[in-house]
Amino acid sequence: MKINDYLQSRMSLLSIDNTLGKETEKTQGSSMSFMDTLKEKLDEVNQKQIEADAATESFIKGDDIDIHEVMLITEEAKMSLQLAVQVRNKIVEAYQEISRMQL
Repeated sequence: MKINDYLQSRMSLLSIDNTLGKETEKTQGSSMSFMDTLKEKLDEVNQKQIEADAATESFIKGDDIDIHEVMLITEEAKMSLQLAVQVRNKIVEAYQEISRMQL
């Protein structure tokens, strides 16, 4: 499963009010919003997954690629995905904590 597909299916959990994002951009000038930063980092994780798949396919086809390089690329993609999942879990946990707060 690709990260972008997963991101699209989970966007409802991470939906952020557009007005909040616009206000943040106005106050911070040219800096990126949280959603833009999150999307950029998830794209990087997705790119690592694609590179790992390509390296594995090249190795299986018998191309000139070292098994150690394949293992390193694959492990880096795995660790990046695990980090992204942990960040997502923390975001969901924070959202749930905020939603439990009494006003």
